[in-house]
Amino acid sequence: MTEQADQQFDVIFAGGGTAACVAAGRLAAADPFLKVLILEAGKHTLNQDAHTTPFMSISHLAPTSTTVTFHVANPSEHLNGRAPIVPTGRCVGGGSCVNFQIYARASASDYDDWETIHGNSGWGSKDLIPLLRKTETYRGKHDGTNHGDSGPLKVSRSESNVGKQFLEVAQQYDPKRGVVEDVNDLITSNAYSAVYKWIDAETGKRQDAAHYFVYNQQENKNLQILDGKRVKRVVIEKGRAVGVEYVNDIVSVPGAEQHITFVKALRLLVVSAGTFGSPSILERSGVGASVRLKQNNVQEIVDLPGVGENFQDHNAIFLSYLASEEAETLDPLFRREPEALASMDSYFWQLMFYEQDGKGPLATNGIEASLKLRPNSEEVKELEPAFQERWESFFAEQSDKPLILTAPLSGFVGDFSSAPVRNYISVCYFAAYPKSTGRVHIRSGDDANVPPEFIAGYLSDPADLAPLRYAYKKTRELIRRMGVYRGEYAPNHPHFPEYSAARGGEASGPVNISDPDIVYSEEDDKVLDSYHRDFAESDIILIILGTCAMKPREKNGVVDCNLNVYGVERLKVADLSIAPANVGSNTYSTALLIGEKAAVIIAKELGIKGVV
Repeated sequence: MTEQADQQFDVIFAGGGTAACVAAGRLAAADPFLKVLILEAGKHTLNQDAHTTPFMSISHLAPTSTTVTFHVANPSEHLNGRAPIVPTGRCVGGGSCVNFQIYARASASDYDDWETIHGNSGWGSKDLIPLLRKTETYRGKHDGTNHGDSGPLKVSRSESNVGKQFLEVAQQYDPKRGVVEDVNDLITSNAYSAVYKWIDAETGKRQDAAHYFVYNQQENKNLQILDGKRVKRVVIEKGRAVGVEYVNDIVSVPGAEQHITFVKALRLLVVSAGTFGSPSILERSGVGASVRLKQNNVQEIVDLPGVGENFQDHNAIFLSYLASEEAETLDPLFRREPEALASMDSYFWQLMFYEQDGKGPLATNGIEASLKLRPNSEEVKELEPAFQERWESFFAEQSDKPLILTAPLSGFVGDFSSAPVRNYISVCYFAAYPKSTGRVHIRSGDDANVPPEFIAGYLSDPADLAPLRYAYKKTRELIRRMGVYRGEYAPNHPHFPEYSAARGGEASGPVNISDPDIVYSEEDDKVLDSYHRDFAESDIILIILGTCAMKPREKNGVVDCNLNVYGVERLKVADLSIAPANVGSNTYSTALLIGEKAAVIIAKELGIKGVV
């Protein structure tokens, strides 16, 4: 795969994230004579430990990281004046090379909604499940209906006493929901299960789109990847996309000249730059709302108001709890403690064992258990009136849709410099389908390296507070019954009044399974709401979508069901930005699915055999 691209290609992908790697890889494998170019603003990930070693996932979130882009939103009154930050993948393979590798799949009804509610023929679950199966080799128990057993990406599980205790507590404390083999079978909701991961159990390696769809075809000189190249715009002539202009990315290639290079697309151009990048490229190309284009001195080619709208995310919270010395956590390795590094159980030995057999802490992300949660009838009544209409209209009749997803992580997530040296359990919970939406639009029509204007929209709809409040209470009850529990890490928990029954702190051990739940007052609920407005963020697992929605044009759609951009020939969008509505899970599986579906659509249109 050369660093110097030719001047023309059959198909060009503007962006090299998850969906682009899948689609480009499938097309190139089916037709080695097809000339395919991937242009990616980030750097290569080939055989780099930071991208292949599961334990190192958290390193990509360091403030100095160049493997993700930290998008800063406008300050919001709904977040008590905060400006939330959303990370996205910035490398070949995109989010698949930096996420936490959790195997979490959408509900079948999510995709059925894409087809029936949003009018996208061929995007219902019956058409998409075969593509989900095609991508994976699932190592858990299954009957072959919804899981695959011969795909390029391996799915496995591991276990620590933290994950084991979480599920044991769940079985005793919450038996009506119960523990199942895997809550990600596309059907099951409102249950606990072990966490499966996009990790190969034999090698211990991350299962990403770059290594297993494009880097494995390095002998194919017709498949080229240029890293460090940011697409400025699609060149459109007489209503047809003919190529792209790109420049050097200022982060990946610091100090490089900003000269513009044009590459011609002979047959098709696919924008695959993600939820932030794809609408930005379209707007710089003259495709977007007229008013936005005029504001940025971009000549209008197609008035398409939906571009950049419909931004959707999953409001997430990370809490830390104190854990006993017996808790099997990743904290010593996270902190690189001198005594841990020097011991026989040290990072050095773990690294040696990992390189030999792919086992040990370096082969895990520290997440071993999860819960997809729906409230029962009594719990629904306890949620505030602002949420009732949302429940009845969206959740009540679709039993496979969870309200909340949550998982414990064996270690501290956050700034170690201020946290006492000890073991921790962190808990992530997030709303599966927030009602609030945001938007992303360019601030410069000329400079591709200028970040877009970003309005996250988090918690702007009052219906979105109740699910988070419910999630805090439920997860706290589970954690405080685990044998390794030693209390709350106060700095990142809500600060309830001293006289409140909800006030926490350090503890000598867990409460009994049969002990009553904490009772929260109205004042406590207000503390929780303020806490969520202060701390709710994007999930660090990179699960944003929607800004080039696949909907009818008259409903603010940007692409049709064949991923064609309205009003422009030979131009498609293929990434998570095309999702017309949210999915109730981590979105890696959906990004892979969009790549697979795009490959099938493109192959059919170009007459390429062997992509089904």
